[in-house]
Order: sequence, then C-alpha cells, then structure tokens
Amino acid sequence: MTVDGGGQIISASGGYNCKGTPCTYDVPEEGFSEALSAVADDGYVFTGWEGWGPCKGDAMLSCTLNIDPPFAVLEGDIGLIAHFHATRADGAYQSGISLSGSIQNPAWSPDDGALLFTRFVNGYNIEPADLFILDLENNTTRTLVSDGSANISLPGAVWHADRQEIVFSSSRGQHDEIFVIEDGGTSGDEYQVTDRENKVAYEPSFSPDGEWVVFESHPLDVEENGVITKYKTDGSGQYLALTGENDDCRQPNWSPQGNQILYQKLSDNAWNLWVMDSDGSNHRKVTSGTGDKTDAAFSPDGQWIVYSSDENELEFANIFIIPLTGGSSIRVTNYDGYDEAPSWSHNGQKIAFESYHGEPDDSTGTTIWIIDVPEH
Repeated sequence: MTVDGGGQIISASGGYNCKGTPCTYDVPEEGFSEALSAVADDGYVFTGWEGWGPCKGDAMLSCTLNIDPPFAVLEGDIGLIAHFHATRADGAYQSGISLSGSIQNPAWSPDDGALLFTRFVNGYNIEPADLFILDLENNTTRTLVSDGSANISLPGAVWHADRQEIVFSSSRGQHDEIFVIEDGGTSGDEYQVTDRENKVAYEPSFSPDGEWVVFESHPLDVEENGVITKYKTDGSGQYLALTGENDDCRQPNWSPQGNQILYQKLSDNAWNLWVMDSDGSNHRKVTSGTGDKTDAAFSPDGQWIVYSSDENELEFANIFIIPLTGGSSIRVTNYDGYDEAPSWSHNGQKIAFESYHGEPDDSTGTTIWIIDVPEH
C-alpha cells in the first residue's frame, strides 16, 4: 500500500496501517479481509483510491479489501494507493496534475471523470500551449494536442458528449483558427473548422447538438472589438455575427439547453456578463456593480452562472456564482490570491478553476484546484 500526499491508511485490526513510503504486507494463506480507512492530515483532503481490487476508483473514506484463496490469478504484487491532495482554508483542493508550466482553463469531461486543460509551457499565458486530459480516477495525464503552437481550450462547453469531441483554438498556420479533435485522439487527428484570411478566432464553445461552434472573432492584429460569432462545425453556411463590431465582447459559452449564449462585454471601463438568445437576439445584462466579471460558464441546469471577479474591492479575482436572472452573487472561493477560469461539473457538485498565490502575469503559472459548489 502507498500513501500519495498528506495522510495515512488505517486498518481496522491495526496490522495493516500505512503512512508515507510504500508498505508491503504478505497475504496470509487463509486469505485477507480488512476494512481500510483513509485519514487525511491537516491541510489535505482524501480524493480516492487507486490500484487493485474493489477499492479502486472509490472516493469513500473507508473500503473493505478482500483477497480470498485460491491465489492463482494473483501474480506479483497487489498495489493500493490512497491519494490525498492539499487543501486551502476555503475547502478547495489541488488537482493531481504534476506537469511543469502554467496549468489553465479546466473543463470537465461529460461524465466528470476527467479534466481537459491547457498547459502554457513557459509560464502564465506564454506560448506555446498544449492540451492535456487528466484522469481524475488515477491522476494520470495524457497529451491530446502538442505541436509547438498555441493550442488553447476554454472552460465550459468544449467537450461534446455525443460527438466525443473537443473544440479549441490554435495559432498554427497564419493565425488563430478553430479546430476540433476526438477526445481519444492525439496530435494530427484534429480538423480545422474556421478559415478566414483577415480575422482570427479564439475561445470556442460547442452548441449542445454539436452542429455549431460559437467563438470570439477579431480583425487580424486587433486585440479589441471582439465579436461573438457562430459557424457550422461542418464548414457549411455563413459566419454569423451575434454582437456588434463596435462593441468588445468575448469568451462565449453556450447554455446546456441550447437556447442562450453567455458572454462578457466591456463597457464603461468594466467587464460585465451578458446573455443573448442563440440567434443573437434579446441581449440582456446579468451583472453590474464594481469590478470586472469574466471567464463565465453555465451551471449544468442552465439556471446559474459561474465566473471570476474582483468585485467588492478584492485585490485579486475569486470565483462567484449568480442566478441567470441576475441579482446577488454568492462567493465560492475565499482566497487572498488569484482564482479564475472556472468550470462547473455536469453533476452540479464541483467547480474546477485555475489559481495562483498572487498576480499571475509574468509568473511561472497557475495550477488547477477543485471546490464544492456552495448551497444556492
């Protein structure tokens, strides 16, 4: 048995306890049945079992490991790992990603068993960038896209369940365009969706039926005046602008029901959140007040929005949720550092986000954390 992180394995009999380095025990001839409990140290939380037997993949604090004779099917060592991750005072715990670089923009898989994320190789928002998938059961990562360019995904509706595809932007070629890849694919399997000579495309999101992508469009070499635009994933039809070319609108996310699109808009020197119908009509402002509200995504029922903000005169942005109808926000994270780019799990229970202990610009980068959704 092995303990990963701060904690220990306690057995009911006391004869199979383990803390720290791997603990090796012989299986008695008559077999083995032992109730094991994962006990976290202060500042850590238990996140699950990995390895052989019925405990594998279980996130319950206690599990019973049974090994009955005959042992003919058991060759070599039988391993069991208890994973513990660091926590913060607000209850957030760090993901099991061990890669170097800046780990950003988490997005949940359709079954909530994995996280898609962007890894900026040389620091926060410093290209090149690769796409990876973290398996939350066994804390392993695999490369999805890595070709030396800036391959970037958005938190929210980027991993389509029925199509089993992931949408992202890439700077390969002349400038950024939108690409799609199967979630089990690897570099070279992706196909290009958008293709325009004089405009760039960032921050894409799938429609629930998978027939459209919505994204942030800019004139080539222009950072301002983002236009929310949608386009068919099969490359047919026209590019449809959903916001005005004189506005600056960014980071669209499609609602789970498909009838609305969420985005952020700059006005009066502040970013606020807006929603519109998916055909570009009925634009409505959701947030107001002091501070910037950015990086927004829908809850799985489409009735709430998760976002990052430095509202209430915070030094650094934290994570908040607010009803789709507007009103009072609820603070989710309570951290004296930076929390942004949130994504709401499909079961409604967790929010993943990127975090850094201060100002992330010019830093080595952020890490991915997860927190329980508060009552709302």
